[in-house]
Amino acid sequence: MAILVPVLSKAKKQTKAIICLSKLRQWGFIFKMYADNNNGYMPTTSYEWPDALESSYDNGEGLLCCPMATKPVSEGGRHPFAAFPVSTGTWEPMSDYESYSIASYGINGWVCNPPPEETINSFGLPTSNNWRKVDVIGASNIPLLLDSIWIDSYPDTTNEPPPFDGDEYGSGPMGSRQIRMFCINRHDGNINGVFLDFSIRKIGLKALWKLKWHRKSDINAPTPAWPDWMKKLKAY
Repeated sequence: MAILVPVLSKAKKQTKAIICLSKLRQWGFIFKMYADNNNGYMPTTSYEWPDALESSYDNGEGLLCCPMATKPVSEGGRHPFAAFPVSTGTWEPMSDYESYSIASYGINGWVCNPPPEETINSFGLPTSNNWRKVDVIGASNIPLLLDSIWIDSYPDTTNEPPPFDGDEYGSGPMGSRQIRMFCINRHDGNINGVFLDFSIRKIGLKALWKLKWHRKSDINAPTPAWPDWMKKLKAY
């Protein structure tokens, strides 16, 4: 029994990871339909992406949640396996868990298409870096939707990794630590994601610093100093 239990536990995690990829594949189809119907453009507001796509999916089977993260913090969920609340009306993240749905996938905010008059986003970052459309060069290395601990994020390759797994707050300006929303050990040193070409794949946590998050992301930026919990993870 002592040998069998770990094996079964590992198999269960692997099954959930496969289901997660399957859900993200569906999200790839949904985002593609949205882009096809909007001249190739992505949703306007990052924190309202589920609402923008609402007519194209049914969340009855929990499509918004990775099967490894279906319980919010208010019900005992703990990062990196905690879901977060999203409003069922405007989909803005809220604290009233009784009247809101839950999710555990987040969008790369840089893919969104904010209005022209919005030159700086809520984190003080320039919207000129946004991709806005799907027909861009290198789309297969541009993250779209990923395992996350929040509904949206605006990462950069200069962001520092979290000092411990799931630490989304830490210290310093919010714009300098956005990658922490995705740098979570949800699938044994990896997360799953769908990219701007609508392909899906497993992503090693260290590989997050080699993705083209926005138009000016430097994929050759110096490797950050990995915290202890990440040192043992596989290199990209």
